[in-house]
Amino acid sequence: MSKTVIVSVDPRSPAHRAGARPGETLAAVNGHPIVDVLDYKFYTYDPVLELTLERDGARRTVRVRKREGEELGLNFETYMMDAPRACANHCVFCFVDQLPRGLRESLYFKDDDARLSFLMGNYITLTNLSERELQRICDLHISPINVSVHATEPELRAMLLGNRRGGEGLERMRRLAEAGITMNCQIVSCPGLNDGAHLDRTMEDLEALWPGVNSVSVVPVGLTRHREGLYPLEPYTRDAARAVVEQVEDFAARCLEKRGTRLFWCSDEFYIQAGLPIPPDEYFEDYTQLENGVGMLRLLRTEFDAAFDLREEGTAAPFAIACGVAAAPFLGEIVDKALGKCHTKGRVYPVVNHFFGETITVSGLITGGDLMDQLAGRDLGERLLLPVNMLRHGQDVFLDDVTLEQVARRLGVPVVPVEQDGFALCDAIFGS
Repeated sequence: MSKTVIVSVDPRSPAHRAGARPGETLAAVNGHPIVDVLDYKFYTYDPVLELTLERDGARRTVRVRKREGEELGLNFETYMMDAPRACANHCVFCFVDQLPRGLRESLYFKDDDARLSFLMGNYITLTNLSERELQRICDLHISPINVSVHATEPELRAMLLGNRRGGEGLERMRRLAEAGITMNCQIVSCPGLNDGAHLDRTMEDLEALWPGVNSVSVVPVGLTRHREGLYPLEPYTRDAARAVVEQVEDFAARCLEKRGTRLFWCSDEFYIQAGLPIPPDEYFEDYTQLENGVGMLRLLRTEFDAAFDLREEGTAAPFAIACGVAAAPFLGEIVDKALGKCHTKGRVYPVVNHFFGETITVSGLITGGDLMDQLAGRDLGERLLLPVNMLRHGQDVFLDDVTLEQVARRLGVPVVPVEQDGFALCDAIFGS
């Protein structure tokens, strides 16, 4: 079945009023062929549309009037109207390659799809874009997109990605910048591979593409204990992490003077590995790279403090918070402050990641099994709070397929997922 076959039409929607019906194929909008969701989103934005519909080889045209930007109300077999494009790389630091066996199948799929970058914020390497697809991004002004850069030297990038086309990355980024496409970038920094002088070169090349390059995060490589047969990598030592942080901060300071923005930021994890304090709120400007953990803990504290100042003294049920080892000291400071106004008992439990390995310290990769094993029999008060990013998006399942209900039953207390913002955390601690 064609991916652009209409499977349902929302009642009273613009498409429904125009007479579009399930089972018809959306062939074109205003004469433009519809291949996938990017074409669909771009060409259906206008208030007056002509839809070319096809069934059993017969075509007809219907006219639609709607508000600019209003959804048509058509639903297709998949949101993408196509299958997601798989990654063609073999990155030396790929996290998916470091997953243990036995997890749900979807976790092993590696996407590298420009459409998901624009629509969902996924990062892409640009290596599997055809010339037509690259030109379409420019023509449709698909912006912003997120680009995994890692290095700009052609041979080094090709080696890091395990793909000879990796060396074309900088030239493709130049084309996107010239077309007015905004790019948010990331660099996964690996000791002895793409840091040091190579990182200087990468930052210089990306800074030259400003304002096409809008922001760049530098994150330390994440290494699990499941690396048998993979490229030999070591985690950052404290001194080596500190050197990277200082290198990036120095370059960012020059960018701030020259461009009016720091442009480059290290992730919170780099500061923690370096044993350095996370910078203040104003350092992170617009917090463009939150999804890469840049300033996430600082914003959490800033939001919590604002919410806390609005609170009156009160009492709440005793609680505990479970999180990754990296965030535990930071959350401990928040809980200590909260207990001064919220008259109850509360504590933070750092959960060591035995599932992936102790070098993985972020909260989002904690499994239900590790939670149960390490917190069973501990004083959890009357409720356990945990970051919602421990769970599969929109569901109550951890990475190891343990459910929220199973954890609550094993630990004997309600388990409350909390959104990752300081206002939600304050509400949860105070029992709102």
